[in-house]
Amino acid sequence: MRTNNVILRTVTRIVVIIILTLAVYLFLAGHHAPGGGFIGGLVLASAFVLLFIAVDMETVRKAVPIDFKLVAALGAFISVATGFGGVMFGEPFLNQVFGYVELPFFGETELTTVTIFEAGVALAVVGVVVTIILSIAEDV
Repeated sequence: MRTNNVILRTVTRIVVIIILTLAVYLFLAGHHAPGGGFIGGLVLASAFVLLFIAVDMETVRKAVPIDFKLVAALGAFISVATGFGGVMFGEPFLNQVFGYVELPFFGETELTTVTIFEAGVALAVVGVVVTIILSIAEDV
């Protein structure tokens, strides 16, 4: 029996946007303040879990047709591959390398291998957490 959760669905539309914004903030605060890929990934995964609770799981899967196992594998690959960023510039494996790039709206911006590493960690965490939640939900 499916219940009509109008309030939950309405609140979820607003809260998911807030959660996604918080996840991006925590991710970007990563190497200058507490936060980063792991906590940003967990917060991002919580947005997916809230969507799975508020809306039917099949509806969310149709709206977001992503295989989260592949997301976890891609994140792990990106994290390991950034270790070679330092090697390409004559530094030891997993050593941070950074440079400055000119972006249209932001001006001169620092780009580091740590940011790419944290993006890989975030993808790996989202993939693993959502895969675990989906497998638990399928058993129930």
